[in-house]
Amino acid sequence: MILIADGGSTKADWVALNNNKEEIFRVKTLGLNPDVVAKEELLNRIENIFQLINIKEKVHEIHFYGAGCGTPEPIQILKNVMQSVFINADINISEDMLGAVYASSGKKPAIVCILGTGSNSCYFDGATIKSSAPSLGYTVMDEASGNYFGKILLKDFFYQKMPKDIRKSFEKEFNLDVDTIKKSLYREQNPNMYLASFAKFMFNYKEDQYIQEIIKKGLQEFFDYRVLPFEKDSNTPIYFIGSIAFYFKDILEEVVLKNNLIITDVIQRPIDGLIEYHKNKI
Repeated sequence: MILIADGGSTKADWVALNNNKEEIFRVKTLGLNPDVVAKEELLNRIENIFQLINIKEKVHEIHFYGAGCGTPEPIQILKNVMQSVFINADINISEDMLGAVYASSGKKPAIVCILGTGSNSCYFDGATIKSSAPSLGYTVMDEASGNYFGKILLKDFFYQKMPKDIRKSFEKEFNLDVDTIKKSLYREQNPNMYLASFAKFMFNYKEDQYIQEIIKKGLQEFFDYRVLPFEKDSNTPIYFIGSIAFYFKDILEEVVLKNNLIITDVIQRPIDGLIEYHKNKI
């Protein structure tokens, strides 16, 4: 049995395939980002999913593509956790950027961008991934991501920069007690996911000028740092993966055109593309 998984910071999509390339089941876990989730909690999030535990000894191969899996140390942490559960499996862990490439361009050259809880990009030349810069995560980078927009909304609220009508709606939707916010940011698991939860507010107000300006500014910043340095023209396919790209596709298209590029596709969840990629490899 083979497990294929796309793991963001917020959630991970898992699919089990048998040896005949047939899908057995799909299931979700909470995010398994080893950069922001402790080892004990990573294990807990896997063990709490009975579909995975029921087949743990039958799994002989795992392909996991995840946020926070771009450097050796977090990869080894997550691999050790998975190996303690799936004792008979050959475990392959790669960064979510590689999964995004496989799910979109496959083996063809393209610019591939992730805009979800976090953000990242690469140029794939058909063989290797090239990045404009290492990803240092939500505290330093992650332009135009869910956590990036969440930080802006929180700051604008407390600095009283939000328009009054938006402010009232924001107050109704969230617990904005200062102690609760600080605890969630500095003492709880997944502070990046917590910040990204505020960005969901923008989905219902994306026609508002204030919200549009925030989104456009963030997307342009993403392009300045994460797309334009590749120095590619409109003949280069460009793919976007993730909820921010998907739900703000119309605004994204404006920014893309402004930068003389053309979107090839926007994919909310890459898991289906990953299944097809691995089915062709089995």
